[in-house]
Amino acid sequence: MGRGGLTPADKVVVEPQPWGKLEWMVSGAIGNSDTMTIGRCTIEPGEQNPPHYHPNCDEVLHVVSGTIDHRLGDTQLPMSAGDTISIPAGTVHNARNVGSDTAVMLIAFSTPDRKVVGE
Repeated sequence: MGRGGLTPADKVVVEPQPWGKLEWMVSGAIGNSDTMTIGRCTIEPGEQNPPHYHPNCDEVLHVVSGTIDHRLGDTQLPMSAGDTISIPAGTVHNARNVGSDTAVMLIAFSTPDRKVVGE
């Protein structure tokens, strides 16, 4: 695909998870950005992604739909549709779906090659 350009829906990279899924539309691995990663995260009701951090990038998470409790370091933050959080590199975080519907979040990272370290 090269750098820049369209990512058709059928070219989105989907990573199923026990708690939901990650979908990647822009990244260095996909080959369409030298500067960032963009994706969508879904978490099923009652589920959560594991606590983790990104040593090489900041993350911005925007809730599109649903209700989550987001752990940011030692703080729990309730979030719902329209809320956005900025997560500095190296900060342990995770999201737990506390609602009855699937939570959908857009996620952006300040690198084309995000690293993930479990807590």
